Amino acid sequence: MVIEIVAIGDELLVGQVVNTNASYLSRRLTALGIGVKWVTTVGDDPVDLKQVMAAAMQRAEIVIMTGGLGPTHDDITRAVAAEFFESGFIYKPEILDRLRQAFAARGVPMSPVNEVQAQVPEKARIIDNPVGTAPGLLFEKDGKQCIILPGVPHEMKAMCEATVFPMLKGKGQVILQKTIRTTGIAESSLFERLGDIHRLEEFAKVAFLPKSAGVDVRLTVHGNDPAACEIRLVKALQIVREKAGEFIYAYDDGELEEVVAQLFFETKKTVAVSESCTGGLLANKLTNISGSSAYFERGVVAYSNRAKIAILGVPVEIIEKFGAVSAECAVAMAEGIRRISGADFGVSTTGIAGPTGGTPEKPVGLTYIGFARAGVSYSKRMLFINDRITNKERTVQAALNLLRKELSQINS
Repeated sequence: MVIEIVAIGDELLVGQVVNTNASYLSRRLTALGIGVKWVTTVGDDPVDLKQVMAAAMQRAEIVIMTGGLGPTHDDITRAVAAEFFESGFIYKPEILDRLRQAFAARGVPMSPVNEVQAQVPEKARIIDNPVGTAPGLLFEKDGKQCIILPGVPHEMKAMCEATVFPMLKGKGQVILQKTIRTTGIAESSLFERLGDIHRLEEFAKVAFLPKSAGVDVRLTVHGNDPAACEIRLVKALQIVREKAGEFIYAYDDGELEEVVAQLFFETKKTVAVSESCTGGLLANKLTNISGSSAYFERGVVAYSNRAKIAILGVPVEIIEKFGAVSAECAVAMAEGIRRISGADFGVSTTGIAGPTGGTPEKPVGLTYIGFARAGVSYSKRMLFINDRITNKERTVQAALNLLRKELSQINS
C-alpha cells in the first residue's frame, strides 16, 4: 500500500509552525505496517493545493491531508477538495447542532462564521471529530481514498485513533524497526566498523541517523511473515552488536542518562560533579531521573578560576602552569569534588565552549573530562566544533558515557 501525507498551511512553509502532524502520522502508520512514500507540504493557495492533490491521488493509493478545514477565509481545503472530486455541497443540520453544543459547553457564543462547517461536500463521507468542531472528510475515487483531517494536532490525532487507523488496520504488511543508539563514534567510523553493509542489508535496511550526542542506527525489516521478519531483525541486530557493541548504550527511545541511572541503582555507587564549560548541564542530566538522589550527591558549577581554587581546591600552580582548560585541571577538579562530597565518583568538565576564547594552542571546542575514584584519576581530551550549545551537549554526553563504562566494569 502506498500512502502520501499532505500537510497544508502557509505557516508550515514559512517555518512558523513545525509539521508535527506528518511525523506523528508517519510513525503510527509505520507501526501499522503501512509505509509512507511521500510527505508533501503546500501553502494556502487553491491552485497549488489542487495540483498537489492531483499528483498525490495519481501516485498513492491513500492520501491523508491535514489542515484547512476551519471556518475562516484561508481554510480552503474543503472547497478545493469539493472542486477536485466534482462534488456539490450539502447542509448537515446534525453537524450544526453539535457545533452549537460544543460552544455552549465551553460557555462561549458560536460565531456565525462557524456555520460554514455544517456545509460539507456531498460526495464525502464524514469523519467524526470527537474533540473539535471541524469534521473530517473521506473521498473515494478510482479505488483510491483521500482522507482530509483538521490541522490542529490534538484533533487530528483523536480522529486518527478513533476512525482512521482502525479503518486502515490490516491493510499493511509487517514492518519491524529497531533503533540502536551509539555514542563516542563518528558516523563514518561507525559505517566502516560495520563492514560490508550489503551483507547487513540482506537482513534489514540500514539507516544512519547522526545527532549531536551520537549516531543512531535504524534497522527496518519489511515482509509478510511476522516470524521470518523477526528472525531477520534479530540477525541484523546481532551483526551490529558484534561490530560496534562497545559504542551501543541503548535501543529505540532509551536515553544515556537513563542507562547510567540504572547502573548507579544496581551498583549502589554515588557521584558528584564539578562543571565549568557545561554550566550545570551534566548535573541536570543526572538528576532528570526519578530517584536520582540515591546516587547524585552534589554538583558544583565552578566557572571562574577563583571558584575552582576556593571551592574545589585546585592548586594555583596547576592553573598558572597548565591553565583551567587542561588535563591537569580536569583531574584536580574531579578529585576535589570527590574529596569534599565523599562520593564514590567525581566527574568534572572544563573546556572552551566558544564561539570566542579559543587560541591556536587551545581552540574552541577543546574539552577535558576529569574522573576520579578510589585510587584512580584520569582525564579524557576531546575536540568538538565551533558551536557553544553543541559543545556543551557533546561534553555532557561524553561524561555520561564515561560513567557508563566505569559502572559497567563494576557490573561485569
